[in-house]
Amino acid sequence: MSAFTVDGLHETAPGAEAGGEADVGLLAGGGGGPAALRPLLGTVLAALERGAVERGGPLPAGGPREVSWRVRAAAGAVLPEVGAGAGAALDALVGAVAAGAADPAEPLCAAHLHCPPLAVAAAADVAASALNPSMDSWDQAPAASTLEAMVCRELARLVFPAADGAEADAGARSGPGTDALAHTDSAAGTNTGTAANTDTDTGTAANTNTGTGTYAGADALVTSGGTEANQLGLLLARQAARAAGGEVRVVCGANAHHSVHRSAWLLGLAPPLVVPTPRGVLEPAALEAALDGLEGAPALVVATAGTTDTGDVDPLAELVGVARGHGARVHVDAAYGGPLLFSERLRGRLAGLRWADSVSFDLHKLGWQPVAAGFFAVPDGAALRPLEHCADYLNAGDDTEAGLPDLLGRSLRTTRRPDVLKVAVSLRALGRAGMARLVERTCAAAVQLAELVAGTVGFELYARPALSTVVFRPVGGDDALVAGVRRRLLERGQAVLGRASLGGGLWWKVTLLNPLVAPSDLAALVKLVEEAVEEAVAEEAAVEGADA
Repeated sequence: MSAFTVDGLHETAPGAEAGGEADVGLLAGGGGGPAALRPLLGTVLAALERGAVERGGPLPAGGPREVSWRVRAAAGAVLPEVGAGAGAALDALVGAVAAGAADPAEPLCAAHLHCPPLAVAAAADVAASALNPSMDSWDQAPAASTLEAMVCRELARLVFPAADGAEADAGARSGPGTDALAHTDSAAGTNTGTAANTDTDTGTAANTNTGTGTYAGADALVTSGGTEANQLGLLLARQAARAAGGEVRVVCGANAHHSVHRSAWLLGLAPPLVVPTPRGVLEPAALEAALDGLEGAPALVVATAGTTDTGDVDPLAELVGVARGHGARVHVDAAYGGPLLFSERLRGRLAGLRWADSVSFDLHKLGWQPVAAGFFAVPDGAALRPLEHCADYLNAGDDTEAGLPDLLGRSLRTTRRPDVLKVAVSLRALGRAGMARLVERTCAAAVQLAELVAGTVGFELYARPALSTVVFRPVGGDDALVAGVRRRLLERGQAVLGRASLGGGLWWKVTLLNPLVAPSDLAALVKLVEEAVEEAVAEEAAVEGADA
């Protein structure tokens, strides 16, 4: 057999018993795990540092072919007959991936909703990997399951602040119109309204887990991200409609995330009814007309709080009012914009969010967590009961009756890693105020960049940023110029810009998620793009001159 040790792989005689000297350092957990991990983590950190130096910027130069060649050269044989040893394997492969990474901690790596993780979150993720709880049954995750329940309920209360309050009114969720909704969400985020849940959060046994995985109060589930959370929103709406003898029709704006359409397909629903969004957001009048056309059929309205292309936020309060007038459910995809709730100053941009039937939001975007850290929140945990499922080896009925928590209904997945640990550590380390400062700083940087772009002759700003996305293009430039400049910067390893098709044209997209980005970084980005445009235009003119 081959045994894995701190020094590498050592061949042992056939039939040798496990547990001998050669097995020291084999496992990451247990009493000996920390000692085994310590030198390996030192190797990892050294490789990360070396890789960043070798890369020398936001991503490696050379493009796909060159990067692929370097990785293949470093990896060698993926499955060798005899291993290279732990230190050598970590040094080579971690170093190669680091040198070939698109590093979101670099200020000029700003194309996607791809955040630089907090150091404290990454450190916590090491512990999660070492302990390796599986979140599908209590006997695999005794402490982690409790922590997950605590974090989920706290984040759910952030989304639905009235759902656990003593002022909750069972009829309020289906009753208020647009004016009432807008009035109860102030710019400061104060809670003056009511919510559907009649269970108050008093910290007593009345609000504890029921043993079936559901909770009397606002609750949330951990997801792999917005795609899974959106699928859950559609699934619950489908089940509610079928329980009433109908079939739900999904209604969304043209600005909705592609996962809404994919989820409808996966769930066997009709393709979503897509409402045009010429101004970038789903407008109440357009939604009203779409719902009128359904003539009272069960409907789920999917609104967006932070679109992928521009970061725009739909007018949530007004949309909920329109939906309620038609008896429709509302799911809000706040995977991008949800973390604005940490900020008293910015949460007013999400006015009306707390009146939704379900909300998806991620902390691996504007929350600085390693992937994955998604959540799906509902104002009343009872809404999650359609997800309940029984597998005798995980949640036998007699075990549940005896008091063992039932975790299987907490996800569509079975095996799940404890992604909640890094989130819990980050929230404990920074607090709400610390998270708010990071969100506010990042959104402020987007405003600074937008002002720089608007003040640059030759650039056209699409719109003032709603969150942290800035979209712009060269004045008079065609789509080929926009695409070519983006690829030019990628090929050289100078910058990572996104692209967005808006209004019939192609635009550059800068998605700022680095809270440490400095004004000098923003100025450098604008100058770099400006120079790349000038270079591309000059090259094109030279080619045209030669052809003439």
